[in-house]
Amino acid sequence: MFREAHANNEKLILGLIHLRPMPGTPFYQEGDYEASIKKAVKDAKALENGGASGCLIQTVDKVYPTGDDSDYVRAACLSVIASEVKKAVGPDFKIGVQLMWNCITPSLAVAKSVQADFTRCTALVGQTASPFGGVINADPLKVLEYRKKIDAESVNLLAEIAGYHFHGGYDKEALLSRVASAVMVRADAVEIMSKDEEINNRMEQDIRGAYPDLPIILGGGTDVASARSRLRNADGALVGRCFEGENWGEGIDESIVAAYMKEVRSI
Repeated sequence: MFREAHANNEKLILGLIHLRPMPGTPFYQEGDYEASIKKAVKDAKALENGGASGCLIQTVDKVYPTGDDSDYVRAACLSVIASEVKKAVGPDFKIGVQLMWNCITPSLAVAKSVQADFTRCTALVGQTASPFGGVINADPLKVLEYRKKIDAESVNLLAEIAGYHFHGGYDKEALLSRVASAVMVRADAVEIMSKDEEINNRMEQDIRGAYPDLPIILGGGTDVASARSRLRNADGALVGRCFEGENWGEGIDESIVAAYMKEVRSI
């Protein structure tokens, strides 16, 4: 998916579909699961109609484990939601799934069950701090062994190495070291993001110079006004708050998606 888009010089714009808290989590309320199904389908159709490439369906349970594990009901519910989305959109619309924060193997299981295209990995390599306490440590061997075990190697791995969830200051040597590790463990693309556009673009250039064939996805920070400048050297972006009219988690606005995609097509 990511490498094919890179080879075709295609910008992958993937809207974030934020769900209500899942059953079995502390903030779940009766009706949230049913509301998540309806919201996910509606958001996916808004993305598709607006011209986006696809979506990433994310659980939003407010507090998260630091390990690569998840309650069974979260995975089961996400599978049903993703399946409903898949039935509602066309065959070319890309679908990703992510059990937050770093539940990579359960996310792979969900992706396998619904034939999703990718999952996002908060820490496929390295380690990063969790705001909920503790450290998130990568376990790429576990991920790769499980991916092979369930025959999910067609599910692309998008590896965060600098961004919203994978924190750390800008350091070219450290950045490229994480890229090298991600490449070694067979990540299909790397995700970066800095709110500072100059640093964001510098990271893109550093990675592109060292790994010209590696797809680079921006993990946020773009809007209609900045899409052209931020995406010039990247292969795509995950877009959340912008598509929601700055009302995080409240649903995707098709007209904003269309305006954003107009800017992307002009690059």
